Amino acid sequence: MSDVGPVRDADEWDPEDTKLVTLARGARARAAGRSQGAALRDETGRTYSGADVGLNSLRLSAVQLVVAQAVASGSRGIEAVVVVSDWADETPEIPAAELAAIAELAGRQVPIHVCDVDGSVRRTFQAGPPR
Repeated sequence: MSDVGPVRDADEWDPEDTKLVTLARGARARAAGRSQGAALRDETGRTYSGADVGLNSLRLSAVQLVVAQAVASGSRGIEAVVVVSDWADETPEIPAAELAAIAELAGRQVPIHVCDVDGSVRRTFQAGPPR
């Protein structure tokens, strides 16, 4: 995993990446009490979005949920991922388990954009398959 690019606003993006920000923000907003939303675009252009799951019997991050949705739908690759959260610190990180899930499905280097709830990008990572 490596950091790439400066902090930027979603309106400076390609329209397809802006769509992911909108989907991730919407997923988080719809799921009252959830701290994280995510959206993923697969190799065919299909998109998946969702919020973190916090049941007593099941816990999934928003990233794990969208990766699972993509796999269950037959996706074989990922083009981009957006995570929206109200980060508690100045340096948001993506947990290793989430990076591993993205990398396993990715098939190539994939941008992971980490955004604040207003859509401002805090960090962009590149994640790809294990070497």
